Amino acid sequence: MAQWLTPQQTAEALPYPALANAIESLLRDPTVVVPARTVQPLAGGGSLFVMPAADATVAITKLITFIPDNATRGLSAIQGDVVVFDAITGERTAVLDGPTVTARRTAAVSLLAARLLAPRTDGPLLIVGAGVQGRSHLEAFLAGLGVQEVWVASRSAASADALMQHARSLGLRAQHVVDADAALAHCPLVVSCTSAQEIALRARPRADAFVAAVGAFTPRMVEWAPEVCRWLAAEGLLVVDTRDADHEAGDLLQAGIDVHALATLGDLVRHPPAQRPAGPVFFKSCGWGGWDLAAARCARQR
Repeated sequence: MAQWLTPQQTAEALPYPALANAIESLLRDPTVVVPARTVQPLAGGGSLFVMPAADATVAITKLITFIPDNATRGLSAIQGDVVVFDAITGERTAVLDGPTVTARRTAAVSLLAARLLAPRTDGPLLIVGAGVQGRSHLEAFLAGLGVQEVWVASRSAASADALMQHARSLGLRAQHVVDADAALAHCPLVVSCTSAQEIALRARPRADAFVAAVGAFTPRMVEWAPEVCRWLAAEGLLVVDTRDADHEAGDLLQAGIDVHALATLGDLVRHPPAQRPAGPVFFKSCGWGGWDLAAARCARQR
């Protein structure tokens, strides 16, 4: 009988360091197949995502909805499930909570990229956008990198306060930032996870910065100013999560950057760089069904 995991049980099955390791292992597995996801527009302005993936033993389908204005209804923007099957028998073996998987695997992807590429991992960590992804990245960078200080920038003072309180409950030092652009000069670790409906950052990151840009995952969404992205392309290293970013990385596409020419996280896992980059690193994450398959594999192991 299939196991139906609650959000709490799903989180407990996906500790961030183990999930980052599972993602790295998946990127080395030649049996992994991930078809293009289907995005169905919904009448209310949201989207339904259908994301299948499989390897030699496990198959999954992620079914989630993304409703940008659900906060006005007191509901989560992301809802749905990840259904896990035995790839040999076809039996359904588990159902994981979709929003929990999305939050944790996205942060674990950023963690893996930071472990491979960040010039510095000691922080402070600047989080721009204090929603679900802000919280998951805070937890992931604490668990996987050992950061001890976080700066939080958010248009919502209540959301910023809630994230800072959570950080302090985990033993971190935390402070609220009014001007995210000014804070970039002080933070070598940066995560942007806004709603990406407009540009949130117009200043240049530090020369030793690692940026995980996760908010914009369609061509029309944007968090970083085009001129900053072009500067990063000239002076630093741009990396995307997968080739799906070629048509989804709104920040980079709106800057006129040839995304197809950029290395992917899988390229760097399979061919690690001889040394850390000398300049700033900008990691653009758009999402991929393979990350959900990695989460299913991680949960099965545990």
